[in-house]
Amino acid sequence: MSLEEKETYFVAVKLFLERDGKLFIFKDRFGDWDLPGGRIRKDEFEKPLAQVIERKIAEELGPGVKCEVGMPLVLMRHERKEAETPGNPAIRIFAIGYAADWKAGEVKLSSLHTEMQWVDPADFRPEDYFTGGWLQGVREYLALRRKKER
Repeated sequence: MSLEEKETYFVAVKLFLERDGKLFIFKDRFGDWDLPGGRIRKDEFEKPLAQVIERKIAEELGPGVKCEVGMPLVLMRHERKEAETPGNPAIRIFAIGYAADWKAGEVKLSSLHTEMQWVDPADFRPEDYFTGGWLQGVREYLALRRKKER
């Protein structure tokens, strides 16, 4: 198989961030619900993923937000339109979803996000918010969480 025949994937880190038993979700400026985190930059290839996560948290939630990142729990594959690229091409993202506990700070959303919610995992309906691979990932996370609670 030639290189041209291979699919290109972006790689991202995402957090299932909880505070007082509630899961944090937010909406981007394009109207899509999301989890904190995002794509790894080219210049971050050699950096520890913990540093990438710290950067994304500071960018998206504010520099005062601190959290404790746990183990990777969920692997996600998501396809979306790249709204800021001419022609809005579809891109594919492979993401690693980590458990995370809120430790300190107050959220100051970046200009890239318009709304946030802390949702109760016990009765949260992710299909009312998420689509594609993010929906599947949130469902898997909730199933793991419920299994752990038993």
